[in-house]
Amino acid sequence: MIKKPRLTFWQILNMNVGFFGIQYSFGLQQSAVTPIYDFLGASPDQIPILHLAGPVTGLLVQPIVGALSDKTWHPKLGRRKPYFLIGAILCSLALLAFPFSSSLWMAAGLLWILDAGNNTAMEPYRAFIADKLDNSQRPLGFQMQSFFTGLGQTLANASLFIFPMIFIGTTGKLPTWVYASFFLGSICSIGSILWSMKTTDEIPPSQEELEKLKEQKTSFFEPMIEIFSAIKEMPKVMWQLALVYLFQWYALFCYWQNSSKSVALSVWNATPQNNPEAYEQAVSWTGLVNGWYNIVTFLVAFLLVGFAKKYSAKRVHIGCLFLAAVGFLAFPHIESKNLLFFAITGFGIGWASMMGIPYLMVVTDIPKERYGVYMGIINMMIVIPMILQNISFGFILKHFLKNDPRNAISFAGILLLLAMICTFFMKPKSLLNNE
Repeated sequence: MIKKPRLTFWQILNMNVGFFGIQYSFGLQQSAVTPIYDFLGASPDQIPILHLAGPVTGLLVQPIVGALSDKTWHPKLGRRKPYFLIGAILCSLALLAFPFSSSLWMAAGLLWILDAGNNTAMEPYRAFIADKLDNSQRPLGFQMQSFFTGLGQTLANASLFIFPMIFIGTTGKLPTWVYASFFLGSICSIGSILWSMKTTDEIPPSQEELEKLKEQKTSFFEPMIEIFSAIKEMPKVMWQLALVYLFQWYALFCYWQNSSKSVALSVWNATPQNNPEAYEQAVSWTGLVNGWYNIVTFLVAFLLVGFAKKYSAKRVHIGCLFLAAVGFLAFPHIESKNLLFFAITGFGIGWASMMGIPYLMVVTDIPKERYGVYMGIINMMIVIPMILQNISFGFILKHFLKNDPRNAISFAGILLLLAMICTFFMKPKSLLNNE
């Protein structure tokens, strides 16, 4: 096996800059899309189904892109970078168009395009880390992605707080600040991907690998065959991670869909119907709160690298899930807007772990020639719980949680505790000979 060259800190940073633009876009989706649906007249129990785009496109796009990128080599662009570029272009165009949504279903349709672009760009990034870095540098590589997740989503959420003070009034059916936030997201998406593509070369395949790629017959169904084959041969630790993710990602969608509504009720006692002005203040403040948890994420991301090396990735993830669960359980009971920052800090630490640490627990079990498809399958483990949430949670919220978004956040906290318990039973191989 060819020994991979060690990269400097700045080289690892440059290769992950593109993740910043992807996560800025996801930050807008998490914090701005639900309020936009509200402005366009959606009812609370419609919100989960309107967010179905993200998980469905993730389920379809990421494993297929992963399987295709494993079998791709372009002399100039490489293996993963062609998919970065296609995804970034799609994402940027959708972000430019989104604020011009004149109806609920136009916004929902554009969200499908936006998510398809984001997922096309994001999936190869996980495999990119596994391709470029050896075992000793992978913790830094994956946690660098957590850092840029925090930074990108922080700036996205900050725009929801700052831009309403600068861009006042309404344009079309939406507040003018929506246009500014989404236009900036479009620039960040394409610009950051181009930066990573320019500064980072991929490791070329050996002559033997090239010959094998040329010999392989490609067909429309081959990526699907490869996905099902990989699932059949999937390491046990990945099945264990799937159970953790079932509870973890169902919980996160409950929070993202209901955070601004929960804050509006607990702090302002407002809804979009009874007090639109107060509700808009709540949306802006929630953007600031969500921005804070992402600040926490990029502040602690690199600290978790050291903890994972010293105590094991598994123990780090257990501790971080506990802190996130406590934050969610406290969040809907807080009536002071400033105290919300203390509650959400736990989730910021948990989010830093969620975006990097689980990959460390499974990457040593994955064969290198299948990094792409298995990273796509890990994303299937993320999006299947989201699809279940989008299909089922409207019913749960209406019939068991009194259509109260505050109860949805508490429910999310309980699910994170269940994810923490499931992590105890995972048995990962040691990445650094300490597990």
